[in-house]
Amino acid sequence: MATPEVLRIETPAGIVRATAGPRRTDAVVFELHGAMRGSVHVAGTQHPYYWDQFTAVRACLGPVDAFEATAPDEALPRLARGRNGYHGSLVRYPGDYGDHPDVSVYPLSTAAGNEPTPKAAATLTAVLRRCADAVAQRDDLPLILDASRLRKTPGLLRFLSWAAAHANSEAVRYAEESQAATRELKGAVALWWTIARLFTAHPHPVLLPMLADDDGSLARLIHVLEWKAPYCLQVAAKERARAEKFRAEVTSLRTQQQRGRARRRGAQAYPGTKEKV
Repeated sequence: MATPEVLRIETPAGIVRATAGPRRTDAVVFELHGAMRGSVHVAGTQHPYYWDQFTAVRACLGPVDAFEATAPDEALPRLARGRNGYHGSLVRYPGDYGDHPDVSVYPLSTAAGNEPTPKAAATLTAVLRRCADAVAQRDDLPLILDASRLRKTPGLLRFLSWAAAHANSEAVRYAEESQAATRELKGAVALWWTIARLFTAHPHPVLLPMLADDDGSLARLIHVLEWKAPYCLQVAAKERARAEKFRAEVTSLRTQQQRGRARRRGAQAYPGTKEKV
């Protein structure tokens, strides 16, 4: 029987020892002792910017994945000399540049919803980071990531399909707003010149506020429309790009899903192991 992995983590609150339990298909749970007590749940997950790529690990305070289940307050980790249980998570994922991974820390809070003290926050972050690093360096990480992809793909497909449709509808809406602003601008400019000519021929104080650049004036409306038309066009282009990205991720996930099914119909999922995910 393999000796459990024990991490020794230096934190502002003192030394925390985290003992890794047996792998639960797509997750590893660490039991905490020393300056903290409780547990940390580390599972595979998708890259935060590329949702079709399962290359990240997420460490959550508590015995379960906080993004899918809420641990009871009594099961939340606590500092050895504190009474507060803590929520929060951290995602470790490959960086775009170099060999160093990037880390995103999601809101840390007490069970009552309050912000932790700076010392507590630093301690929690150090423990989450070390546990995430340990899982990311395991030999069985491919199994963890593949199992996570298998479990999460159906939900991701539903979300990304919705997101693509939403982004596409937003692109259409902003494009229509840009066209409407362009038409309105043309009419407002023509009206401004008509009033300007009228004011030149027959100066009257009633006409002057419409020509001046004041709040609620025709001139101010023209300035707004001059900004609004290209802005909406730019947003429409960004939303179309988002829709295309989401559709590409849907296609990629479905392809991976089909390949996974074909592989699982074969003998072994990975060389050297009889385990199939």
